[in-house]
Amino acid sequence: MKLKQVLMASLAALTLVGGNAMAIEKFKIGYLRVMDDAQAMAAYEAGLYKKYGLDVELIEFKSGTDLVKAIVGGQLDTGVFGFTNAVAWASKGADLKVISGAQLGYHAIVVREDAGIKTVADLKGKTLASQAEGSTADVVLKGVVLKNAGLKSDDVNVLGVSPQVAVQSLVGKRVDAAFLFEPQARIAQLVAPVKQIYEIGEVWPFPCMVVITSGDTLRKRRAAVWMSLDAQRDAIELLKKKPADAAKMIAGYFIAEPTLKTLKHGEMLREDVIRDAIKSQTFAAKLSDKDQNRMQEIADILQQQGSLKTRDGKPFEVRSIIDLSWQKDRKL
Repeated sequence: MKLKQVLMASLAALTLVGGNAMAIEKFKIGYLRVMDDAQAMAAYEAGLYKKYGLDVELIEFKSGTDLVKAIVGGQLDTGVFGFTNAVAWASKGADLKVISGAQLGYHAIVVREDAGIKTVADLKGKTLASQAEGSTADVVLKGVVLKNAGLKSDDVNVLGVSPQVAVQSLVGKRVDAAFLFEPQARIAQLVAPVKQIYEIGEVWPFPCMVVITSGDTLRKRRAAVWMSLDAQRDAIELLKKKPADAAKMIAGYFIAEPTLKTLKHGEMLREDVIRDAIKSQTFAAKLSDKDQNRMQEIADILQQQGSLKTRDGKPFEVRSIIDLSWQKDRKL
């Protein structure tokens, strides 16, 4: 009887991949509930992790800071989030590796129609909801968007809140504007009297979200890590080529009810809202030289702002934490 139980347990842990039996490995992936992480959600919902032999537990985090702590602490195998958190921790000695791309940064500034804001420069003296201080979005907002408009960080009252709270704050008229990624930027324009005045992805594209792991996990579980990247690469293809299908899979992550009540279009199916948000994005598993150079620019901004300090005072070399062995092996 015991032998039979062992055999049944062993069979339960196998799956067929390409016609061959393959052991299922348990794997933990952290993500944020934003469109930038759509490939992690889509890979899970479409069964792509299982296709490659992984039994994935997808764990939601409220911030990139909490997510990177979990990776450093060994509670996660990989995570999809803004690379500035990895840079900050790596500069203090944490063994972290950026192992693939995920999504290019598309962050819109939406403003209340009654706030009298037509350009980014008009934000002076206004209140704007954005992400937590030190996040990739916060760094780009202050170091690129406001700076290029001739504004200093303290010219605008920036509130670090979640995207969901930012949308609610626009609806309740508690803020004048918000710096939002998808799908919250699109949802805000549907449920509140706001308009978009700026999109950084159109003028200063940058790799916002990347896949990160610890050096220890990469050394010990390289094959499993690569399987997870294979699954997410396939998910990116799904998002690109079949956005409507992908939207049906992941819409519930962003909008709880089947429909969204809008100001001008009545009730909209949530998958239609998310489909349009997916189509507006640029997902990419590959990190190009241009992407890496832009990441270095953002790290330099972090250092200029005083949020990033190296032990020797020299500029932090982003490429020192980038491992593109999966990308090279897959010939991306």
